[in-house]
Amino acid sequence: MAENAPSVTARKGVTVAPSPLNEVKLDLAIILVVGGLLLLVQGRLLDSVLMQLLALVSYGILGMLWIILRTRAVLRRIARDHASHSDGPH
Repeated sequence: MAENAPSVTARKGVTVAPSPLNEVKLDLAIILVVGGLLLLVQGRLLDSVLMQLLALVSYGILGMLWIILRTRAVLRRIARDHASHSDGPH
């Protein structure tokens, strides 16, 4: 039974199933990593607790807006492609 199972180490890198939202997932991963780094260094960069909070909240809101806009653009593109394929000749 174990001989027929594919090896976990035999895979070449990490793969993700094809999805139109993969680009949004990548953006989200980058935003989260940069946000984590900002969280770690903001105490050394800014003296005021209020400024630290403002920097983190501003980054969070901008990141959220970016993800919302990118997701809406991808969903619009998917809907447009779906409509163009369904309106084609049969």
